[in-house]
Amino acid sequence: MVLADPQVTADFRTFVSRARSVNDGAVHLQAWDQVLAAYVSIMKPAFLGDGTPTILGLRTMMLGERAQAELTVALGAMADRLARMGSNDVLLPVPPMEVRESWTGVLPPRSGWVAEGTLAAEALNEAAAAGIREISQAVPANPGKAIVDNARSAVWGRDLELPAADIPAGAAFAAFSLGFLGEEPAAVFRNGRWLRVSTPRGHVLVRRAASLHERAG
Repeated sequence: MVLADPQVTADFRTFVSRARSVNDGAVHLQAWDQVLAAYVSIMKPAFLGDGTPTILGLRTMMLGERAQAELTVALGAMADRLARMGSNDVLLPVPPMEVRESWTGVLPPRSGWVAEGTLAAEALNEAAAAGIREISQAVPANPGKAIVDNARSAVWGRDLELPAADIPAGAAFAAFSLGFLGEEPAAVFRNGRWLRVSTPRGHVLVRRAASLHERAG
């Protein structure tokens, strides 16, 4: 794939680096026409019944040539190839080895989103910072994975105390961690069980875990 210009290469490199700092998993790439969409997983339920929502980060970038592709590769492998690109390089050397990730099986729709208002960037930044502080205070030194997962699930699965309805605090954390927040307000959209929080820098996509009632039905 050929990226539109060196600035797109730099932006993609930054996005991958930020995503790895949160969850060093995989990036799902979708190329169509002259657009490249890169999805990363910020958090997802660890087991059946876990209330942690699925939260994805999405960055869309312009391509310099038309392309058609869809694949999932390790973030580390993608980062290595981006690091080897020169400051003026635009030819993206996609890793040849694909990986399997459960979250890529149910991606959000591209169209059909309904606007639901806006959120102040400052409020999202504050919510992310408060959640990070709460988790650091709740988790003891040298905790086990279960303790950390429970703390994160409790904090990031909780609804934001903001006018927009049922947006988990994890959406604020994702927007903050991926560098999507600036001074502009974030727009909120809904499509079925999916929510989207969008800024000019990127999108956070949220899908709540199914309730016991929904799973039984």
